[in-house]
Amino acid sequence: MFLFLVEFADEISVFNVFRYITFRTGGALITSALIVFLFGPAIIDSLRVRQGRGQPIRADGPQTHFKKAGTPTMGGLMILSGIIGSSLLWANLSSVYVWVVLMVTVGFGAIGFYDDYLKVTKQSHLGVSGKFRLAVEFLIAGFAAWLIMRAGQAPFSSSLAFPFFKDLLVNLGIFFIPFAAFVMVGAGNAVNLTDGLDGLATVPVMVAAASFGVIAYLSGNAIFAEYLQIHFVPGTGELAVILGAVIGAGLGFLWFNAPPAAIFMGDTGSLALGGLIGAVAVATKHEIVLAIIGGLFVVEILSVIIQVAFFKMTGKRVFLMAPIHHHFEKLGWTESQVVIRFWIIAVILALIGLSTLKLR
Repeated sequence: MFLFLVEFADEISVFNVFRYITFRTGGALITSALIVFLFGPAIIDSLRVRQGRGQPIRADGPQTHFKKAGTPTMGGLMILSGIIGSSLLWANLSSVYVWVVLMVTVGFGAIGFYDDYLKVTKQSHLGVSGKFRLAVEFLIAGFAAWLIMRAGQAPFSSSLAFPFFKDLLVNLGIFFIPFAAFVMVGAGNAVNLTDGLDGLATVPVMVAAASFGVIAYLSGNAIFAEYLQIHFVPGTGELAVILGAVIGAGLGFLWFNAPPAAIFMGDTGSLALGGLIGAVAVATKHEIVLAIIGGLFVVEILSVIIQVAFFKMTGKRVFLMAPIHHHFEKLGWTESQVVIRFWIIAVILALIGLSTLKLR
């Protein structure tokens, strides 16, 4: 919205700053943080009253979690309000990529909201049917993938790029749509599974957002893309603004989510944030790099898949409890130890992922 001020730059030269994505990204970060800080307490109070007993705690979970009973969930509403409000103010709304990423964010957030709603009303950790949830997620992600493919130029728009190789592209054709949808759905559910401890998912999401903010900005700039020998994707630079909003909203949410948490993110936030990062990765042609930068999320979802598959085949468990962060809790790590150590891993993986921009 603020981009219209550029039209008055001839009369008021200071308005020229709105041309720069870096300036608007900073503005989006600060604005989203302020939105969450200002409206967060009212949202928390409202959710606490409406939810009563709050998010149900798993009976088979670590004993330390039972003291969290009564904490309200759906804190993702705070995060989404910051991201969406800030993005609409600072992003270039003529960019199809902006609308596609926001569509995935809101769509996945709505699914998560319904899941949280069922859990709270039924006081059960079982929410929406897994098959139904995945089906709706794939519909949203598939439509988003189709829009992304149409927004670019064929055959590049339907191709898969590989890190470390400047010219290696594999044209997936129509199969790009299910592949891209899988990336978005996988990212959404991986972040969702990671969100099991206070702050555990929030900071790695912010780290991933910062990393993909850099990638989006560089991929959308012809000069930087040529210098780094990465693929130039016109228009994706605007996604840095949305990712700046993610960081700001994450900072605001952490203020209230710091132990002892006043509110949980819930599926409302985790599904939306994961889907957002996945959509950006698809738009910027860095789907494989997402697996590196978001390696922590990959490990979390793989731990669940391995646990379930191994138990069905042998009747035994590989981990004391899945997702894997609960395994370390069962081993005796405190919640803060698990969270901070996983943050460190997320930062290291992000640095490795960003290094692929230069190693070509």
